[in-house]
Amino acid sequence: MYMVEIKNLTKKYGPLTAVDNISLNIETGDLYGLLGPNGAGKSTTISVISTFIQPTSGDVLVGSHSVLTKPSAVRKLIGLVPQDIALYPTLTARENLSFFGKLYGLRGKDLLKKVDKILETVGLYDRSNEKINTYSGGMKRRINIGVGLMNDPKLLILDEPTVGIDPQSRNHILETVKYLNETGMTVIYTSHYMEEVEFLCKRIGIMDHGKLIAQGSKEEVFALAGNEETLAIHISQLSPYHLQQLQTILPEYTLHYEEGILTILGKKTHSVLGDILAILNAEKFKITSLNIQEPNLESVFLHLTGRALRD
Repeated sequence: MYMVEIKNLTKKYGPLTAVDNISLNIETGDLYGLLGPNGAGKSTTISVISTFIQPTSGDVLVGSHSVLTKPSAVRKLIGLVPQDIALYPTLTARENLSFFGKLYGLRGKDLLKKVDKILETVGLYDRSNEKINTYSGGMKRRINIGVGLMNDPKLLILDEPTVGIDPQSRNHILETVKYLNETGMTVIYTSHYMEEVEFLCKRIGIMDHGKLIAQGSKEEVFALAGNEETLAIHISQLSPYHLQQLQTILPEYTLHYEEGILTILGKKTHSVLGDILAILNAEKFKITSLNIQEPNLESVFLHLTGRALRD
C-alpha cells in the first residue's frame, strides 16, 4: 500500500517551473530520500504534499486522500519539520511542545505524557525547562522535530533537518529518524547531503531543475553510474584554464573542480591516475590527498547531470 502517490505533479510560479511533471510512489513504512541541490524543487514538492500550496496541475494522494479535495484529512496524517526553525524562542522547549500539542487537541495528562515522550525521543528531557533562545542550533532542530511528532503522524516529512548544526546533534537526528522509521513511521527525508541519504534511506529520488531524474532503491540508483569510479584529488588553486586542459586530455571522463577538490568520474580512473598526477606535478600544483570511491550518489549525480550536487 502506498502512503504517498504523486501523479504528474507540476508547480509553476509565473514563468518559473519549480516542479516539472513528476510522478512517484512511496510505500507505507518506507524511508524515502529526496535528494537534490538547492533549487531542485524538493521544498516545493513537500509543500504540495503538506497542502501548503496547491499544484498547477497533477495531484498528490496521502493515505488515499487527495491534497486537492481532502486537504484536512491529509493534514491529520502528516508531521512536518520545516527547514527553518518554527519555535517560540522565549518559551522553553516544554512550553513549545505543550503549545503545539494543544493545537492538536491534547490536554491534561495526555499532553504531559506526550511532551515527556517527545523530549525523551529527541534526547532533551533534561534541558526541557530552558528557553529555546539559549539552545544551540542542533538542539533547536531536535525540538523542531519534536513538534512534528506531537500529532503521532503516519507520515513524517523532514526538510533539510541538519543544516548548519554540530556533528553530535547531526548524528542524534539521524539516529532518531532511523528509530522512528523502525517503529513503522513513513518518512520523507529531503537533503542535499548525500551521505545522510545513503545512511538512512531505503529508496531514493533525485531531483534537478524541477525534474525527477532518477528514482529507485539505493542499489538501482547506484547502478545508474555503471562501474564508474570517482577520483577525488585535493588540490589548491586549480584554474579554469588548467581544468579545461585536463578535460581535453581526458575527454572520456567528467571533470569538476569545487572548493579545492578536483573530481574525475569515469571507468577505471585508477588507470589514468599516474598521467593526471604527472600533469599536475609538472605544473607544480600542491596535492594534499586523493582517494578513489566506488559508485555513490555523488557519482550518480555527476553521471546524470555532468555537475556536482552542490553546484
